[in-house]
Amino acid sequence: MRVSSIIRVSALLIAIPLCLAAVGPSAQAQNVGADVGGGAGIFRPKNPEVKKRTPRPTPSVRRTNTTRTAPVTTAATDDRVDELLVQGNQMRDARRFAEAEGAYQGVLKLKPRDGRAAYGLGNIYSDQQRWDEAETAYRNAVSWSPKDVEALVALSVVLVQPRAGAGNAKRFADSESFARRAIQLEPNNAVAWDRLGVALQSRGVFNDETEHAYRRAVEIDPQFAVAYAHLARVLKRTGRKDEAAPLYDRATQLAKDPPTLNLIAESLQAEQQWANSEPVLKRVLEIDARDPTAVLLLGRMLVVFKRYQEAEPYLKTATEVSPRAFQPFNLLGRTYLGLDRFEEAEVTYERAAQYASPGDRKELAGIFGFEGVGDGYLKAKKRPSAARAYKRALELDPGNKELTEKLSKAS
Repeated sequence: MRVSSIIRVSALLIAIPLCLAAVGPSAQAQNVGADVGGGAGIFRPKNPEVKKRTPRPTPSVRRTNTTRTAPVTTAATDDRVDELLVQGNQMRDARRFAEAEGAYQGVLKLKPRDGRAAYGLGNIYSDQQRWDEAETAYRNAVSWSPKDVEALVALSVVLVQPRAGAGNAKRFADSESFARRAIQLEPNNAVAWDRLGVALQSRGVFNDETEHAYRRAVEIDPQFAVAYAHLARVLKRTGRKDEAAPLYDRATQLAKDPPTLNLIAESLQAEQQWANSEPVLKRVLEIDARDPTAVLLLGRMLVVFKRYQEAEPYLKTATEVSPRAFQPFNLLGRTYLGLDRFEEAEVTYERAAQYASPGDRKELAGIFGFEGVGDGYLKAKKRPSAARAYKRALELDPGNKELTEKLSKAS
């Protein structure tokens, strides 16, 4: 494998839709959890590589043959591309995402089909949970560099992120296909085997092949904490809880860096072990108080338990570190709604709407969005404000008869 063990662990997520109907702190909390949304994204792939280049001799001033001009120009372009890739990587690591995006886009202006630049763009979009843009960028990377295993794995990861609206089944199938391609290219790539397991699991396949994929991953890399957590989840789902428990413990023992700890927390939350995820996430925040995934996951957990006052600062931080992502604003708006701070909820949901997919827009129109804001205003006898919120909800979900009736009554 080309990536180190630490990077391999960091490059994983488990992003399988939450199913909260069976367990939870209370029936009411279950409903809240179901509306909170899917995986937050435990995903930080390595930066695109910049090849070390041998210093080029200064070209001769004398040019008697014009055919020599082209190689000099190409060399200068390649040097500039490498400079921009390094700049993009540095800005990404500093979480200066807009500047990183500009650098990678600059590469594509010089080399329109550079797979490394497309992969770099996918990375920064994934860091911010901008899944649609990440998918497009990674698909470009795979198209332009079809043997890039890191790009194949990254695309497989993004495709299992549950998104509102149609198309998830196709994405899950594609995720499996890209994981298999990565395995064909690198049969001993533990991450690719783990991704195959996750892709199968996302399609609801909990069979021998799924278990084998995870077991192969830990066989290749016995320090691979994430794969132990995934294997434990499969065993638990197939009724082998006694076998699963020590694997969860092993994953937690191996987890040292924030991305891996986040993954463990996400896995616990996916199993509705919300309370157990809290200390894991706080370990992350002791290392990095502004880790984008940890603040979002912890905020989500607190919303599920209706601990809105505690959730607010974490979700505010999430909006600051991922200012163009839908979910942080959506959850923060949900927090304000739970606190009966309807004006702030309305403003925050408007921010979320800027980054909402078509499916997300419909969610924003509902009772945990603008409709809920309108209901709150109406209870507070602020009819004009209620009408405004219902009208906005109808803009996001046209034709909703219940919203039309509520708007009519409020008006």
